Amino acid sequence: MVEGALRGVVREALREASEYGLPGAHHFYLTFRTGFPGVAVPEYLRAQYPGEITIVLQHQFYELEVFDDRFSVSLSFNGVPERLVVPFAAISTFADPSVNFVLQFQPLGGEVDAVLDDLEAESEEAAGAAEPPGGGDDAKRGQVVALDAFRKKNP
Repeated sequence: MVEGALRGVVREALREASEYGLPGAHHFYLTFRTGFPGVAVPEYLRAQYPGEITIVLQHQFYELEVFDDRFSVSLSFNGVPERLVVPFAAISTFADPSVNFVLQFQPLGGEVDAVLDDLEAESEEAAGAAEPPGGGDDAKRGQVVALDAFRKKNP
């Protein structure tokens, strides 16, 4: 619920920017997963940034449109205008450095299921490795879970 509400903050900030522009020194950094379902970016950008890409909305962005589940914007990459479509669920970071504001999001949808499956598998492996020979009550005392499973992985 909290993540949904915070993604709503991003949606409303983008709606304000689409209607009124960005006042003063405000500018947005948006990092999103390029392979997330529904993301539309040119193939050369997806190849160059296969995990995530960060875009900046400041002076030169055009046709910013905000919908309930996504936004679209036109930006120039090496002087070539490109249209991007980004579902809000694909956003991993939203920042406005001019006011020292940052939101970081956890993966949504199938990515959460994959993370939970990985954690469960690692937990089962650790429990199996910790089981003493012959089983018994000692095997049920606890599980070893690697903290690496909870750390954010950089692409």
